[in-house]
Amino acid sequence: MSVPPTGPPTESAVAATLRAAGCVFAEDEARLILATARTPDDASAMVERRAAGLPLEHVLGWAEFCGLRIAVDPGVFVPRRRTEFLVREAKALAPPRPVVVDLCCGSGALGVALVAGLDEFALHSADIEPAAVRCARRNVAPFGGQVYEGDLFGPLPDALRGRVDILLVNVPYVPTGDLRLMPAEARDHEPRIALDGGADGLDVLRRVTAEASQWLVPGGHLLFETSERQAPAAVAAAERGGLTAAVSVSAEFHVTVVIAAKPV
Repeated sequence: MSVPPTGPPTESAVAATLRAAGCVFAEDEARLILATARTPDDASAMVERRAAGLPLEHVLGWAEFCGLRIAVDPGVFVPRRRTEFLVREAKALAPPRPVVVDLCCGSGALGVALVAGLDEFALHSADIEPAAVRCARRNVAPFGGQVYEGDLFGPLPDALRGRVDILLVNVPYVPTGDLRLMPAEARDHEPRIALDGGADGLDVLRRVTAEASQWLVPGGHLLFETSERQAPAAVAAAERGGLTAAVSVSAEFHVTVVIAAKPV
């Protein structure tokens, strides 16, 4: 990007550079970059990284999610705005003083968004990716929650068995063969383990539903996102795990969520 010799990058110059690089929302991104940058040199470097194809959230160092600013480090899965619908559904189901577990937590956005505004809760998050765990700890720590590193339920304290009210799982559900169809921002800059759901996209989900009932309280809920095409198989997996399951679809967010409950 050419920087005017008389001063820092202007919004119009930044937008022009981003537009030339193929950014659809160049003007909006220009405003966010200039508002986030600490110095003109910082702004120029951020524009160069964005123009090179890095996700905007990795360039900014944060993502907006459910009205919160969530720290997002390079190499960490970026929380999707569509997943706000899952959090909305979970909020409607959460009892007073809920015990919340956020698996495959990435940046920790889902768990944090669910408990934000609550007076009493217990929040536990986990991810297998060390970079995600480091990032999640920055987001979860202000809420007094704990973040564990490991595979699914493996690192959780055994004392949580049978005590979880809300289990959020941002499970990877893209079929391996479809990864090449994903936008380059996700395919090239987010961890494959956060995207790849195996041959039919449900490998990780089946592992979650097989064990979820052991961790939920009677009447507790498991919520996860899936595709419309995968929803029947996802519901069947939850039911094989001893849960009752229903599908909730949002036309506003263009997302399908499965809500499974442990029978009372």
